[in-house]
Amino acid sequence: MMKAVIQSGGMGTRLMPYTMVLPKPLMPVGSSPVLALLLRWLRRNNIREVWITTGYLGSLIRTLIGDGSQWDMQIRYTSELQPLGTVGALSLLADKLDSTFLVINGDVLTDLNLSALAAFHHSQNAVVTVGTVTRTLRMDFGVIEQSDGRITHFREKPVLSHTVSMGLYCMEPSVLRYIPSGVPFGFDDLIACMLEERVPVSAFRHDGLWLDIGRVDDFRKAQELSWDDQPPAYDTVAIAAA
Repeated sequence: MMKAVIQSGGMGTRLMPYTMVLPKPLMPVGSSPVLALLLRWLRRNNIREVWITTGYLGSLIRTLIGDGSQWDMQIRYTSELQPLGTVGALSLLADKLDSTFLVINGDVLTDLNLSALAAFHHSQNAVVTVGTVTRTLRMDFGVIEQSDGRITHFREKPVLSHTVSMGLYCMEPSVLRYIPSGVPFGFDDLIACMLEERVPVSAFRHDGLWLDIGRVDDFRKAQELSWDDQPPAYDTVAIAAA
């Protein structure tokens, strides 16, 4: 049974001024905080042991979420005295993460199947597997291609498609050797270090629901959906996103 680490130490600057009062993982989606929906999803995937990394307004998270008994889970916390970046807080758990574990940002909502992710991760013999989705972005500008000062191609506000990280990762304990202790360290730093040392990193494609509540558009979409006891069906999300 995997342990999970939920990263909840950020300041939520993209949702200011709302996050001046509430930390981003406690932003409401319907009648529940994002973090409560995330924990219910983990519990449905048979994860019972969770660490929540906290920093900014962390006392509010501890007070509201508690020890996890309401979900039949065991929840414990770490505290960042200074921001440690997107993966730096894992250094605080070096003696706790002794088998394959999940890391997920505290502002993510998804219906990803964790058993499928773990099976793919092990089949790849990866140290890190990144959950990915495809996102399309419309540029606000006309895009110019040029050569020697002459325009060779022009596209008016093109729609670009990219594979992006979900902010959800399956990891092996050996990854911790690449994360320095007590200093800010981002996931981009980690991947750059691992690729330089030719350490296996894989990508798992998810075609279902994924919302990044730190983005205003995704936060609004989440409010349009009915969460109740289960995440909404993907086709409902597709309609809402259209």
